[in-house]
Amino acid sequence: MKFDVLTLFPEMFSPLKQSILGKAEEKGLIDINLINIRDFSKDKHKKVDDTPYGGGAGMVIRPDIVYDACKSIKDDKAKIIYLSPQGKTLNQQKVEELSKEQHLILICGHYEGIDQRVLDKLEVEEISIGDYVLTGGELPAMVLIDSVSRYIEGVLAKESIEEESFSNNLLEYPQYTRPEEFMGIKVPEVLLSGHHENIRKWRYEKQIEITKQKRPDLLKGEIKNNGYYKINRTRTTKE
Repeated sequence: MKFDVLTLFPEMFSPLKQSILGKAEEKGLIDINLINIRDFSKDKHKKVDDTPYGGGAGMVIRPDIVYDACKSIKDDKAKIIYLSPQGKTLNQQKVEELSKEQHLILICGHYEGIDQRVLDKLEVEEISIGDYVLTGGELPAMVLIDSVSRYIEGVLAKESIEEESFSNNLLEYPQYTRPEEFMGIKVPEVLLSGHHENIRKWRYEKQIEITKQKRPDLLKGEIKNNGYYKINRTRTTKE
């Protein structure tokens, strides 16, 4: 998977070189290429924005500069995404959908945003990471890259993805490690039993319990029958 990121602040993306994503890039599983929008300014001071027509606070990034930056990538098959609070909210379903793409171009806005004409011309898809406003699109772009990269084959073990929160519309079961007892609280006996089928059953029951408590809205979706429970909207039945 290739990510081309159009940004005014490429130095903000250095954390993506660390940990799991850093290793994934070293292995050639993902490629994160940072493109400085300012490099395409024809102004001697490298200015990229101007005052908005019709008045108003702030500055707007010029359409010609963004267009030239995007077209410098020269891949008509790439999916272009503009990180914007006006976009559809990023969720697990969208993450999995984007992970099937070969090439994503991410445009990071700043100031009061980007001239609408270039967004229309490039036929971009707008994506938001939540109903709030940030100072720019860099942090949302990093969230998208991180979440999508986890679904690229080889970045994580398959089991890690299948059992995590939001997979199959359930939150993840609680995790425990050593010591067996911490401040008077013991690890559940079933996890020490070595009985894998009972452990699997216990974990699934905990997933349902935690989802009911924290995110009951998720139970309105379709959840696969794992052999223990079949969930149909808000009703849970033992089989």
